[in-house]
Amino acid sequence: MRDLVLWGATGQAKVLAEFAERAGYRVVALIDRDPAVSPPLPDIPLYVGQDGFECFMRRRGSGPLWGLAAIGGMRGRDRVEIHGLFESRGITIPTLVHPEAYVARSARLGVGAQILARAVVGVDAEIGPATIVNTAATIDHDCRIGRGVHIAPGATVAGAVTVGDLSFIGPGAVLVARVRIGAESRIGAGSVVTRDMPDRVLAYGVPARIRATNGPASP
Repeated sequence: MRDLVLWGATGQAKVLAEFAERAGYRVVALIDRDPAVSPPLPDIPLYVGQDGFECFMRRRGSGPLWGLAAIGGMRGRDRVEIHGLFESRGITIPTLVHPEAYVARSARLGVGAQILARAVVGVDAEIGPATIVNTAATIDHDCRIGRGVHIAPGATVAGAVTVGDLSFIGPGAVLVARVRIGAESRIGAGSVVTRDMPDRVLAYGVPARIRATNGPASP
């Protein structure tokens, strides 16, 4: 078994811990920035913030260690940054695939991707680093999903769709074939996207329309 530290101590940590052991990992510590968070795994020590992380690293000493950002929602940037911190300390970032998920042999999964139960990743699809494909979400053939994206539970992404970095596709949303979603955009729950969306917008509805913008994309 490989020792795994999870940064995040709420729902996503519980989800990952539930099947990490079947993937050959043993959760040895949780890190969270919120000092008020209740430990979701009573037998696993919880450390708070950067200071807590440094304390854990001192106590652990040497030896191989794996780490993953257990943070869902619209916090893709946090996942990317945490993975960068882990890598800077020599911690290996795994890619976790639930045993009840389907990933085509030709699909490509980035470092730190999390593919949850009953999710589908189709032929020649590409999933970026630190991306979550959540419970029962479907990514069809030839899709290109950027880094730090979250495809929420039950979302359907049809063939040859592109989703830019750090975007969030809400629960039950449908992206029709060949649409492009810009970087850092949000698609509301249950929406049907029938046309391209630019960077940094909030869009929802059936069909989805842009409801708000968030200024220029980050460099």
